[in-house]
Amino acid sequence: MIISILGSFGTTEIVVIVFLALLLFGGKKIPELMRGLGIGLKEFKKAIESEETNK
Repeated sequence: MIISILGSFGTTEIVVIVFLALLLFGGKKIPELMRGLGIGLKEFKKAIESEETNK
């Protein structure tokens, strides 16, 4: 699903998005945001798996 969403973006769009993220959040804040996103995705996957085993 993520790949299909990213597939619609070209190289130029991705560069612009990364540049805007750096401008908005700064270089020091980006790793912290990505770490939080990773933890959130991990918890989401864990919840989905536990729901599937309960059925």
